Amino acid sequence: MKKVKEFNFSKARRVTPQETLVFKKAIERTLHVKRPVRGRPPKGAAKYRDVHIRIHPVALAWAHAQAKHRGIGYQTFINEILLHRAHASSVSHR
Repeated sequence: MKKVKEFNFSKARRVTPQETLVFKKAIERTLHVKRPVRGRPPKGAAKYRDVHIRIHPVALAWAHAQAKHRGIGYQTFINEILLHRAHASSVSHR
């Protein structure tokens, strides 16, 4: 039989979180060592949504300047402006 030199990862399935937990526990039982927690904790699903938009360079420069003046990130500043506008719009339409 011909020996395969490379594995075709496009056909591989992902390991489920449950399988990862089983593997982690097996390593801990076998080696008697607690495995360290890896990576960043997951974000809450309901707080923010990942959105990509195109903004005019002049508007973006203004947002950067305003955010720097206030000492916050420009994305936070844009989010605050949009939330303020959405809240004002919903109050006026009642």
